[in-house]
Amino acid sequence: MNKVITITRQYGSGGREIGRKLAQAYDIPFYDNEIISRAAKETGFAEAAFERAEEKVTNSLLYSIAMGMNVYSSVDVGFSGLSLDDRIFLAQSNVIRKVAEEGPCVIVGRCADYILKDRQDVVNLFISASPDFRIQRSIEVDSVPKNKAAEIVIKKDKSRANYYKYHTGECWDNVLNYDLAIRSDLCGIEGSVICLKAYLDHV
Repeated sequence: MNKVITITRQYGSGGREIGRKLAQAYDIPFYDNEIISRAAKETGFAEAAFERAEEKVTNSLLYSIAMGMNVYSSVDVGFSGLSLDDRIFLAQSNVIRKVAEEGPCVIVGRCADYILKDRQDVVNLFISASPDFRIQRSIEVDSVPKNKAAEIVIKKDKSRANYYKYHTGECWDNVLNYDLAIRSDLCGIEGSVICLKAYLDHV
């Protein structure tokens, strides 16, 4: 495996578990919350700030770039005109680019597909599943209260869609943005890994 694999997923679809299993199958690094930890260490921001930023969006990063701000300079100088959320996104983006430079890996979420769009060695995957499957999985895996599971699934997906739209200008669930989209509820987690591996072995 000589590819960087990005995984975008609906909440409750098992995308994180699928990504971890793919990384294990290829014996390559897996990055999810590790991106937050590394970005926090490099910038000095608290990890909690990164987690909060992923739940909301504020001023436009793309507008800041369009206006010619030096957004890739230091936190103290180049980031001064940006919101905290935008600074955090840029810090994560820098880490994502660095881990991709380090070699083949699996990166889950955080607009990695968009951030790495200019690289030729990236394969972008989208994992979806039926609402019933995702609701049940959120209860069993994430211990979401049964009476709130449906609401939380919808809320999480909306949050991810807003985050992606804000930072990329693209629609998060547009399958045309990805090389392959798969429904994990149709073949299960293990079956999805097998299907994706068969695809990845031939691209």
